[in-house]
Amino acid sequence: MARGGPKLEHGRRREMSRSFQDGGEHYHRVRPGYPAAAVDWLLPAGAHDVADLGAGTGKFTALLLERGLQITAVDPSADMLAQLHLSCPAATACLGSAEVTGLPDSAFDVVSAAQAWHWVDPVAASSEAARILRPGGTLALIWNQLDTTVPWVHRLSRIMHAGDVLKPDFRPAVGPEFRKLEGRQFRWEDAVTTHDIVELTKSRSYYLSAQEQTRTKVLANLDWYLHEHLGHGDTEQLGLPYVTQAWRATRP
Repeated sequence: MARGGPKLEHGRRREMSRSFQDGGEHYHRVRPGYPAAAVDWLLPAGAHDVADLGAGTGKFTALLLERGLQITAVDPSADMLAQLHLSCPAATACLGSAEVTGLPDSAFDVVSAAQAWHWVDPVAASSEAARILRPGGTLALIWNQLDTTVPWVHRLSRIMHAGDVLKPDFRPAVGPEFRKLEGRQFRWEDAVTTHDIVELTKSRSYYLSAQEQTRTKVLANLDWYLHEHLGHGDTEQLGLPYVTQAWRATRP
């Protein structure tokens, strides 16, 4: 890679991540949740306090609350946090980033990032996570990725320009503050209609940051693929295959 490439790549990630600043209600409505088994695997026994970074509208936060944990949810988007407050009123919502949370030192048993770590600077975010974690605390990272080993999903992902597709050799970057990084995969299906898939496409960074001509082309291609090529009806329910990749590491 050319010199300066990683910085340019990170800059592009930051630019595209800004596309999520608004539209919290739509994002919350159309994005999938996470399998319970993955959530339970990530959480260490005895955990009580969790900082959920890049919490967005609270998809993952809600699952943490269901387990009786005390949650501080951090996100740079006030619009996303407004939706999180509606869906997860028991969580404490704070404006901030994974790199600069504004949270106190050694205050949490777990720092989580769901569908968010790829948008941050992993070195700075690791340092910040280590600062706010208690000794022995857990960094918990999780992603939903379309299972492109399924042929129809592979073609769908290309039409959607989806970046969250299954990469078998994927391993998240974490800083030297953490040890024993281990991962596990969880396969599952989200029950959706073709309308849901279209709305899911509209919630993605590629579509949100695209010009109107590109958006129109994407939607036309989706309509052809789902309704003409695959022959699905508008209200037919499908199982959209995902692989959830979960990773955990420990602060010594």
